[in-house]
Amino acid sequence: MSSPNPLHLAQPLTLPNGIVLKNRIGKAPLTEGLADALNRATERHVRLYGRWAAGGAAVVVTGNVQIDRRYLERPGNVVIDGNGGLDALRAYAQAGTANGTQLWMQINHPGRQAPRRVCEQPVAPSAVPLALPESAFAHPRAMTADEVADVPRRFAEAARIAREAGFTGVQVHAAHGYLLSQFLTPLVNRREDRWGGDIASRASLLLEVVRAVRTATAPDFCISVKLNSSDFQQGGFSNEECLMVVKWLGEASVDLIEISGGNYEKPAMMGSGAKESTVRREAYFLDYARLIKQAATVPVMLTGGFRTLAAMEAALEEGACDMIGLGRPMCVDTDLPNRLLNGDTDRAEAYEERIVPAKAGLGWFCLQLIAHGDGREPDRALTGDDAIRGYVENEEKTAAALQGRQGRSD
Repeated sequence: MSSPNPLHLAQPLTLPNGIVLKNRIGKAPLTEGLADALNRATERHVRLYGRWAAGGAAVVVTGNVQIDRRYLERPGNVVIDGNGGLDALRAYAQAGTANGTQLWMQINHPGRQAPRRVCEQPVAPSAVPLALPESAFAHPRAMTADEVADVPRRFAEAARIAREAGFTGVQVHAAHGYLLSQFLTPLVNRREDRWGGDIASRASLLLEVVRAVRTATAPDFCISVKLNSSDFQQGGFSNEECLMVVKWLGEASVDLIEISGGNYEKPAMMGSGAKESTVRREAYFLDYARLIKQAATVPVMLTGGFRTLAAMEAALEEGACDMIGLGRPMCVDTDLPNRLLNGDTDRAEAYEERIVPAKAGLGWFCLQLIAHGDGREPDRALTGDDAIRGYVENEEKTAAALQGRQGRSD
């Protein structure tokens, strides 16, 4: 049944498993850093996700939830690894599924992109360090065959608990240079066992994860995968390989694929390095999405750079994607979907354009999420310098609390 609202954004979407999304807007995953010292959900998640659920998006995807407490993307990640906190997860899920919202838990392993402040010995497919300061990221060691084989079990267990807690789906993170993305790229995956080699072998871990998650949950539990359209690095995971993986994911009963791109070394997902014409046009990965949509047998959500209603409508109308993912604007304006759908605005505020220096953007947006979690209003006047200081202070404080708790439990 179509919506009486003529906007393409307002039309419902039926997923392969029969679940109907109420519109075509997805809140893209955004790392929050709001967990307690045992990496469990808190009341801050309830407040933040309650605001997003009330804001009108059909799907809200959580930030990084880790499957192994030894390896974090940042301090303050929620972890599902035998650390308890199920009641808190239930409260989190109840808040995030209000207003007919689908709430999908993004589950992840950072691999070599685990910062030194929370991980002195990260792991990766092969012992290939990040081309970033070693003071921030330690040199990884190659995973053993047994460690690799254990990854699908950990993803499946996290998905099982997410379903038990009341989340309506999960998103398997295989983009942005995290572990599953590392297995996909020959720049990092130099293994000579069954997990390395050609693209079929490099994609085998991701596909095993998806199969394990499906087995551990149920047909009406949504499974999404976040995938790079390309790593944008010479010799890395290419768009041609992406098209092959998209085809295999469709065959593996995935319900939706979210398209993004880049990694810590080449942060294309933040618009870094994009041509001026691409930024003006919005949708950093639109050209790639057109190709991916032709290869996909499941719905595609495109995230990265959308700011105007006109651009969102055009992408949906031409069939380049089935859903629009909104990230940074919703760090501030949690009700943006409602305002777009109701005709109260025709654009998302491009807050990133006013942040000086530009490198303060990550911290600026993270601090807005913390404000929502604390029940405060976002600070739109926050300066870049204050954002850098505030973000670093928060990360160091959270990391210290985490290390103190670990020290007491040893």
